[in-house]
Amino acid sequence: MTVPAPITPNVLTIPRKQDETALPNLIGLTRDQLTDALQNVGIKEKQIKMRHAQIWQWMYVKGVQSFDDMTNLSKDIRANLAEQFQLSRPEIVTKQVSSDGTRKYLIRIAGGHEVEVVYIPEKDRGTLCVSSQVGCTLTCTFCHTGTQKLVRNLSAAEIVGQIMIARDDLNEWDIEPGEKRLVSNIVLMGMGEPLYNTDNVRDAMKIAMDNEGIALSRRRITLSTSGVVPEIYRVGDEIGCMLAISFHATTDDVRDVLVPINRKHKIAELLQACRDYPRLSNAERITFEYVMLKDVNDSDEDAHRLVELIKGIPAKINLIPFNPWPGAPYERSSNNRIHRFADIVNEAGYSSPIRKPRGEDIMAACGQLKSATERARKSRAQMERGIEGL
Repeated sequence: MTVPAPITPNVLTIPRKQDETALPNLIGLTRDQLTDALQNVGIKEKQIKMRHAQIWQWMYVKGVQSFDDMTNLSKDIRANLAEQFQLSRPEIVTKQVSSDGTRKYLIRIAGGHEVEVVYIPEKDRGTLCVSSQVGCTLTCTFCHTGTQKLVRNLSAAEIVGQIMIARDDLNEWDIEPGEKRLVSNIVLMGMGEPLYNTDNVRDAMKIAMDNEGIALSRRRITLSTSGVVPEIYRVGDEIGCMLAISFHATTDDVRDVLVPINRKHKIAELLQACRDYPRLSNAERITFEYVMLKDVNDSDEDAHRLVELIKGIPAKINLIPFNPWPGAPYERSSNNRIHRFADIVNEAGYSSPIRKPRGEDIMAACGQLKSATERARKSRAQMERGIEGL
């Protein structure tokens, strides 16, 4: 069975220079970094702890965007902070709402770069799909983001800022303890490979998990990786969130093509890192994501190999019907084939939900994210080639 050759991305985004004159941003600083920042601008030592707590609450509980709104700080302190710092979060450029309620935000970050963020409302939860890089370096051949070359990593402020702009849009600040949250879960499954930006992802998720701020449980945060094995160990030690593996194949030959990082970290090495992940249990399982590609990875033999490979790992397998995008070299497996695959996995004792595609009509489904500027640039290039060929 022939596997399509990898796509070579034909779009290179030219990095824009960031504004070196911009004031330091308090959003995205760790607790220790915020303490240092306040000390450096002359906040009295005996007031540091109190001012730190007040500012943290204004940023991450109240969601204010101006120091003037921090009304329990004196006017002098507010003026001093405004002269020395900013409270900067990404800017929403466009918002699209799907017929199923999914929201896709195109956001602009420092330097004029753009990334996409997706909010998926469900009956019992609201999940925000967060990006960690502009573009991606991994070139997974079934993923639209993989056709956009890596521009840069997002900062901690730009990552946690995605949560903040979603809460802005949903009007979800200053909620009462126990009140139902609209953004209840975070998945690091947007643009980019989170574990090629581990430090900033860690700092952003520490802010999101802080009980005196956004206060999301670590079990409500899932980080998805294509298999950067050394960094998986760091995630377990330094973040402790739930882990998902972008798996998608049951042999190294096929995975080398679908997920090229497999050429560096083979399936056996990846699965050993999964077995070593801390706190694994039936309550804290690893999720294996498996995109269903017609005649590539969807056979009965693949299903049987999959359950053999993960034997002994507390796990569930998310089966993802392939979400097409312009120029994609794959097709979605048939519904019958997907359900047959799921039956084999279920019979082996593993949960294998079939993910319902969300936001397909606005290109917000799994594997479809790509910044609008890149789509436009690629479309222009295709049009120009077409004109030249006339």
